[in-house]
Amino acid sequence: MASYIEMPKLSDTMTEGTLVKWLKQEGDAVESGDILAEIETDKATMEMECFEEGAVHKILIPAGGKAPIGAFIAIILEEGEEPPTEADIAAAQGRAAGGAEPAAASGGSSQQEQPEQALSTSAEAGTGSVAEEISEGGRVKASPLARKIARQRGINLADVRGSGPGGRILKADVITAPPGGAAAAAPAAAAAVAGGVPAIQVPSLPGDTRIPLSGMRRVIAERLLASKTQIPHFYLNIEVDAAPLMAARKQINESSEKTTGNKYSVNDFILKAAVASAVRVPAVNASWGGDAIIQHDHVGLSVAISVEEGLVTPVIREADTKSLLQISQEVKELAGKARNKKLPPDAFEGGTLTISNLGAWGVDSFSAIINPPQAVILSVGAIVKKPVLDDHGEVVAGLRMNIGLSGDHRVVDGAVAAEYLAEVRKLIEHPALMLV
Repeated sequence: MASYIEMPKLSDTMTEGTLVKWLKQEGDAVESGDILAEIETDKATMEMECFEEGAVHKILIPAGGKAPIGAFIAIILEEGEEPPTEADIAAAQGRAAGGAEPAAASGGSSQQEQPEQALSTSAEAGTGSVAEEISEGGRVKASPLARKIARQRGINLADVRGSGPGGRILKADVITAPPGGAAAAAPAAAAAVAGGVPAIQVPSLPGDTRIPLSGMRRVIAERLLASKTQIPHFYLNIEVDAAPLMAARKQINESSEKTTGNKYSVNDFILKAAVASAVRVPAVNASWGGDAIIQHDHVGLSVAISVEEGLVTPVIREADTKSLLQISQEVKELAGKARNKKLPPDAFEGGTLTISNLGAWGVDSFSAIINPPQAVILSVGAIVKKPVLDDHGEVVAGLRMNIGLSGDHRVVDGAVAAEYLAEVRKLIEHPALMLV
């Protein structure tokens, strides 16, 4: 029996995926454990592993195509197996989607509608055909799953514009349609996500290039807009003396390179200080729960890492239980996986506190946007040499670093955030304290 490869759910918020690249082509042999393709989710581009053995018979979604979770994207056959017909594929997708729905009788006849399937995208790209759509008596063409969702949401399918072949309405079309269909969608589309502010229409000028939004960039835009408009941000900034930290780092690296072989970055010390300070001031390690504040037992440290597609924030879980060496090694591992697109879906789960460091790009100071549902994010700037006054009032060369805190005022008060930053400063200016 043919094995149908479905679009996997690679993150907790993923609803559809984009086939960035097929690493196996039609006719290629595959074994369990082989990497079939690279899929872009709402958080990152990840590799999709194959759990079947045989050969790739047909690719249903071409590179660049999108498909919802559970949609068929490829077919694998074992040696000697008969390839499925288009009707077989349609029936199998229908069973995977929950079964077909009988069509209403028209003119005394009864017909069965074909189920929604991932072939819609491949058909548009010319890589496959879709079973004939049924549209007798002016009946709206829609998949059974789309009809079911429309009934649940009170959406009139006649007002929904279909994105499938021949204008067929698919699940995604109904999910994105507001109650009332296109009539309500028109004003909604003309407004921004929050505040009802009309979207700015950008004129197209000669030489301009229109870059379609990737799944990751779209989610970044949605989450940060929601964060900035729904979370009452407040900002605190401090300047710390980075000279003790730099001296300690130099001494530790001279020793560690001969023992563990690990080289510590400045950011490793910042991460350790941020975690240790959150243990000392646990009120910042919390989230807004609607009718309660959720106090987290451990610190899940989200580390902002820049990748080609945008920004990812994998998590060091239970960072409060880990040494400076463990944090340093785990950050290096997460950064390597992020840039090689090998982060597993659960790498983004469990974050309670985020650190964003732009010092390597020469940024002195900035204010970051909170990563919901967390209540605090630290923004770390570059270490700069500048004239400062020493304890005797003399002007000397010093090393200074700016650290900013963006807080959710529903969860954290200014005095608590200031206490937390004071702990961060103490540990950075006395680095030996973070090692005990």
